[in-house]
Amino acid sequence: MDRDGVRLTVDDAVATVTLTNPAKRNAQSPALWRALTEAGRALPGSVRVVLLRGEGKSFSAGLDRQAFTPEGFDGEPSFLDLARGTDDALDETIAEYQDAFTWWRRGDLVSIAAVQGHAIGAGFQLALACDLRVAAEDAQFAMRETSLGLVPDLTGTHPLVSLVGYARALEICATGRLVQAAEAERIGLANLVVPGDQLDAAAQDLAAALLAAPRDAVIETKALLQGAAGRSYEDQRRAERAAQARRLRDLAGLGD
Repeated sequence: MDRDGVRLTVDDAVATVTLTNPAKRNAQSPALWRALTEAGRALPGSVRVVLLRGEGKSFSAGLDRQAFTPEGFDGEPSFLDLARGTDDALDETIAEYQDAFTWWRRGDLVSIAAVQGHAIGAGFQLALACDLRVAAEDAQFAMRETSLGLVPDLTGTHPLVSLVGYARALEICATGRLVQAAEAERIGLANLVVPGDQLDAAAQDLAAALLAAPRDAVIETKALLQGAAGRSYEDQRRAERAAQARRLRDLAGLGD
């Protein structure tokens, strides 16, 4: 698959999704979002890890500014057209855009964003859509939507709060300031920061480490961690027991 600024390649258990418009710093559009959604749907069942990367100097500089022109993108409703539509139509359109950002946290996958240069607005939210983030030393994250009179609506607010807490998330979003790579690692936005020329290798090494464990154990562990914030301590204990019982029975050849 290679269209609308998105290329999908699959090598056994690892899929790579690449943003392929470096001339525009991988700026995003509704066509790109549809291509990202299709990439998620096209993954074969053998895939366990998905790497997300951007060609060129920037991971993604955010929404293509053509979206803010009266004419918008060819064949797409402009923002003004969307605003004039019904509440249901507007909600449906934004939900369709969000589909490009939701599948990265599927329970049967672990996703890794390899981020260099700019990850701004929609680019920041796309990096946040992944389970893990490896950043180059020149990476810069920023949520610029509020400066445009908008809000981050591409699923980025929930993971941002989960990673850095409410107060810091509010400060990052409301000010739109740049978060440099070193700070991103310190506050939990980035799992790892490496020199730019080592970014791809570091992401590949992380993928290999994730593949070293049995798939079902990783899936069960991911489910436990994803649900932990919404459970009480006692509920989490019960969830751990149930998950471990499934693993023990499976290892003993007694699973369903």
